Amino acid sequence: MKYPVFFLLLLLSGCEKLTTSPPVEQLPHVAQGSYAAALSDDASYSAVSSIQDGVALWDLQNNALKYQWKHHDNAENLVFSLAISHNNSHVLTADQNTYALWDIVSGKNVGFWQIDAATVRDVAVSDNGAHLLIGKSDGGVQHITLASGRRLEFLGHTERINSVAMSPNGRYALTGGNDYKAHLWDTQSAQIIYSFSHPSRVTKVALDPQGRYAFTADSQDLAQIWDIQTGQLVSKLQFTARQQVFSAVRFSSDGKYLATGAPTRKLALWDIQTGRELQSWQVSVRADSRPPSAVVHAVAFLDNNQLISESSSGIAEVWEIKHDSK
Repeated sequence: MKYPVFFLLLLLSGCEKLTTSPPVEQLPHVAQGSYAAALSDDASYSAVSSIQDGVALWDLQNNALKYQWKHHDNAENLVFSLAISHNNSHVLTADQNTYALWDIVSGKNVGFWQIDAATVRDVAVSDNGAHLLIGKSDGGVQHITLASGRRLEFLGHTERINSVAMSPNGRYALTGGNDYKAHLWDTQSAQIIYSFSHPSRVTKVALDPQGRYAFTADSQDLAQIWDIQTGQLVSKLQFTARQQVFSAVRFSSDGKYLATGAPTRKLALWDIQTGRELQSWQVSVRADSRPPSAVVHAVAFLDNNQLISESSSGIAEVWEIKHDSK
């Protein structure tokens, strides 16, 4: 998701003490920095967007460039939204008016689509590229089933969409917008299952692929983890910053931890049940970055002991998780 420069500077003005350690590995992916990035759930792939290279898909196990894709041959490729399916079959990419689906095995494009009445705000893709989820600036969310061509328009929001997520099978969607609401809804009927209210606009949502939790966060100081089997609150993230906005979120496969990234360089690990921050780091910045800043675009668990992040610096970084010995 794109963050305006003035918004980033406002966030950087907040002061928060970080107990940080350096990355254990750095993998340069884009020399001049990136606009957006996505990491697969198992940290096998990274999709990184930049003007220079379009969308680059990296095989992280070998740190090898697998494919390069572009929306437009003779124009700037301003892809600001990317998503990788849970089973690593497809990548969905979007600029403001166009979205495209790519096959990870063959590298081929599956299709390009255009929207005219609004702009794309965020995207998600299900396993095998079967379903696409498109959040739009007019408050609508479109769920598309490619095999049948079915397009369902979810109209539960009244203002601009900021973030979307979808279950791996494409059956459930979580969406958040400027109307201070996040909705978990059924993509077959468009029926709302749960609504989560916030005191300000909802800027980030995420779903646990295993169907246990949902994450919703707003533009001020409220970030919450929900049990999506019951709709009950599990915890609120505990932080002291005046404003804490999240740009990346990932649940651990064992359901114990949440990893988050922010537009302020901050990467953090949280305890899901208590909302307590366990550890934090700062991603690196490019040498020519003025002011020295970076947005964390994506984060994933390599295993129980390491995280990997992608940031606007164009560098993937691996971080060591230090577990308490209590």
